[in-house]
Amino acid sequence: MSKLQFVRLSLSRYSAAYSVAFVFIALFSIESYAQISSTYWDITDRQSILFDATTSQMLPHADNIEMSGTKVSAIIHYELDTNRNLSIKRDIIFPQLRTFNKSNEPDWKKYRAYYRKMVLDERRPSVVSDGQVIIHNAVDSIEIDGMITFYMTPVNGLGLKRVIYPSMKESVLVEEWHLHNYNNETKTLYISNVDASEGELGYKGHYGFSVKSNSKREIEIKSNETIAFPVTYFATLNEEKPNLSLEYNRATREAFLMQMKDNLILESPNEVLNQMFYFSKIRAAESIFESSMGLVHSPGGGNYYVGIWANDQIEYSGPFFPYLNYDRGVEAAYNAYHKFSKHIPDEGHLPYAFEVDGNFAMMHLDRGDAAMVAYGTSKYLLAKSDIQQAQTLWPLIKWSLHYCHNQMNTEGAIQSESDEMEGRIETGTANLSTSTLYYGGLHFAHILAKELGDKEASEKYFQRKMQMLKVIDNYFGAQIEGLDTYRYYDGNTKLRHWICLPLTMGITTRKEATLSALFDKLWTDNGILVEYDPGPSSDEQQMFWDRATLYALRGVLKVGDVEAGYEKLMAYSNKRLLGDHVPYAVEAYPENNMKHLSAESALYARIIIEGLLGIEPAGFNQIKMKPSLPKDWDIYTLKNIKLGNHLFDVKVERNGSSCMPTIYKDNKKVEFLKKGRGYYYDFN
Repeated sequence: MSKLQFVRLSLSRYSAAYSVAFVFIALFSIESYAQISSTYWDITDRQSILFDATTSQMLPHADNIEMSGTKVSAIIHYELDTNRNLSIKRDIIFPQLRTFNKSNEPDWKKYRAYYRKMVLDERRPSVVSDGQVIIHNAVDSIEIDGMITFYMTPVNGLGLKRVIYPSMKESVLVEEWHLHNYNNETKTLYISNVDASEGELGYKGHYGFSVKSNSKREIEIKSNETIAFPVTYFATLNEEKPNLSLEYNRATREAFLMQMKDNLILESPNEVLNQMFYFSKIRAAESIFESSMGLVHSPGGGNYYVGIWANDQIEYSGPFFPYLNYDRGVEAAYNAYHKFSKHIPDEGHLPYAFEVDGNFAMMHLDRGDAAMVAYGTSKYLLAKSDIQQAQTLWPLIKWSLHYCHNQMNTEGAIQSESDEMEGRIETGTANLSTSTLYYGGLHFAHILAKELGDKEASEKYFQRKMQMLKVIDNYFGAQIEGLDTYRYYDGNTKLRHWICLPLTMGITTRKEATLSALFDKLWTDNGILVEYDPGPSSDEQQMFWDRATLYALRGVLKVGDVEAGYEKLMAYSNKRLLGDHVPYAVEAYPENNMKHLSAESALYARIIIEGLLGIEPAGFNQIKMKPSLPKDWDIYTLKNIKLGNHLFDVKVERNGSSCMPTIYKDNKKVEFLKKGRGYYYDFN
């Protein structure tokens, strides 16, 4: 057995839930797929990706990944030099523990005043063998599978594997150390545990932070044997310690990952797509935190915790969770909608966010948030198909649509001070995003009103929707860069990323020119630019936000341009899954340096559900579907989809020159109601 490889071993001294396997890389097949020039990682047969540092031509290499649990989030920064030597920085955030501002800090810092610590590798256990301190610096490989694992190059016959992940329930980041003896004789190891603590006073009391390892001081390790112990990074509140049990904290993470494997399973001929979809479920669903509002989904990224936003939570992630069949996700989504419903203003606009445990209602800007709320809330409620929730939140939707209607300019476009980019780039007085989201809100509210027996509202919203369809074409339709597409606002002369939104709503009036604008002009290796400006000194030419790319990919597949959409989807998926910054969708560049914000991963998953499959709620426990099938595929399935209280599978197969979906519920075929512009299914 090679000393340069880890071998898969069962750690019999630990429970089955805790058992960890070492990896003998050569024994595992790597899935075949089309390589791209910027590929850093390989997909394994373990639903993971692997960076083989021993053969990589991409050194030096640095990256980071965020992982979250209910009371902790950590951004793990790791770097390999040309000799494969590893350095790790752990940016550990405890979202619920708000700190006091320092006297020399600006007031806005209170919105980001999380108790957080940066821990380098200087704080780690020391291992002595044969009179030498064993220093594992070089890395053989790195693996990501919902945790991140560093396989260190053995030193003096002693191997080390380090596995990092958050507890899903405690304010604890765990780093497991697994030492393996490749020598032919028993070795005695002397281990000096790390034990460091510090504290400070915060809003909730005394906060403590500790780094502790828990190993026996002297250990005999036989030939080919493995011993393991934890290093924990944790916070305390008023001396109350979290549960530091390694078995417990690993079990919470493994149970979560198993749910993500078992729910909403994509099985397609493309392994990159399958893997990216799985990882997107992890990142979207892990970023849920305890708060005074109950469980809430938050973006993360080092800046946005225990808070909710009208775009990230209401519009992006909320409509995704009912399909995932993840109770904590659905609970967090409903809590966000309910928080907004309790803060309907008597006058003026809605808050666009509730930050810092929900205590700060952000009111200083109207970003078109009422349109976001109307669209996201109505779409969520139809997917959830819960009449009690719908009745509770219906006043929020009606208020939001009424507010938007009253913001019309003389030509019918909906006015707002900005959009979700909050003034980073010009939006005029009425922008395409706000008007298109209002259109989407009217569409789903029309269906929801019918389900609630409000025929008058249903008819009103339908008529207003048809009027907005004309406004979108007449007011925003324009020739830009020789393309008959959309202007973003009156006076806009440059192509803008959010011209994809009409496609996402199924509007095809300017489809071909808009696709050309998105994929021929705005497309880059990192997806769609915010704005097309071929000038060499333009900052906008470097600015991208993944959320627009994710909307565009969903939109192009929804309107049936499957080959163009599939080509760009795969280019994007290869970049984000196997490229230089992995394995999730990101927020933006250059701002926030491409952090792994969680709602973007929900948007990625929605490309498959709402784009490729074309699923759209058509009523309580009803969907319509218009699936696409790439030319190189003959079949794909999406399993364990939730709609209301029903679980079902969808199989899409080639049928001559077209494709045919089949839905199975309880292993029985569900007949569609009618065929026209799509397939309609009623689970009632």
